[in-house]
Amino acid sequence: MLDFVFEYLLTMQTLVLILIIIGLKSSIKFVPQNRAYVIERFGRYQSTKEAGLNFILPFIDRISANRSLKEKAVDVPEQSAITKDNISLSVDGVLYFRVLDPYKATYGIDDYVFAVTQLAQTTMRSELGKMELDKTFEERDILNTNIVAAINEAAGPWGIQVLRYEIKDIVPPQSVMEAMEAQMKAERVKRAQILESEGDRQSAINRAEGAKASVVLAAEAEKEEQVLRAEGEAKAIVAIASAQAESLRQVGKAAATEEGQKAVQLDLATKAIEAKLAIAKESSVVLLPDAGTDAASMVAQAMTVITTLNKNVSS
Repeated sequence: MLDFVFEYLLTMQTLVLILIIIGLKSSIKFVPQNRAYVIERFGRYQSTKEAGLNFILPFIDRISANRSLKEKAVDVPEQSAITKDNISLSVDGVLYFRVLDPYKATYGIDDYVFAVTQLAQTTMRSELGKMELDKTFEERDILNTNIVAAINEAAGPWGIQVLRYEIKDIVPPQSVMEAMEAQMKAERVKRAQILESEGDRQSAINRAEGAKASVVLAAEAEKEEQVLRAEGEAKAIVAIASAQAESLRQVGKAAATEEGQKAVQLDLATKAIEAKLAIAKESSVVLLPDAGTDAASMVAQAMTVITTLNKNVSS
């Protein structure tokens, strides 16, 4: 009997221990980073457990939803849209969003991923309808910003925040693409012609400026050459005049002496004879002086003049 009671108590203790372990395991919840657990108690919302160690009541509380708080990328399927100028386009994109409020994301909408994707498609069609075809290519960033603002305004009650929206492809009809290619080709040809004409114009300007600079430099060089030549001639004239003046001064000093006067007499007589000889060579008629001592008389006359000049100088 005691053995039976002992076995019964041991079995009960084991069951209690097992129940305690199960209860502890059920009550302790480790929430991973960037995740949130939505807890319900008796079918009603009780709390939101964030990352870390959390406790709940076993068999009473349960995890209603496990929400990721990380940024999520969802592919928005290709769809048709009509622009303001009635051009049909095929557009697809990528939507980036994250859960801000796990409570609203759980109880505010059934499937927030599907809802936000559909909202992105309808918003994209609406925004494209406000723009012309050319603007859809030129202002893609503005289009993305407008789509994000419109989605955030509508997705506020769902606890969702749209971070950005990126349009991947905008495909117009084939006829429109051909017209656009022809237009781009014409624009490229136009730009090439403009660049070529600008190059010719600049080349002509450069050549004219080069010729002008060459003429100016040649004129300046000729001017400098004339100035230098004139300065050289002036210096030569001054030097010759100075030399002649010095020569005259030296002759005057020498003539004032007795030896100088004799040298002058000899020089004058020599020049007189040379002059008559030159006349005799150039003319067929030669006039001889009456007196045989004509040369001596000429020298005497010259000496008389020199003596008079010396007296005047000394007085």
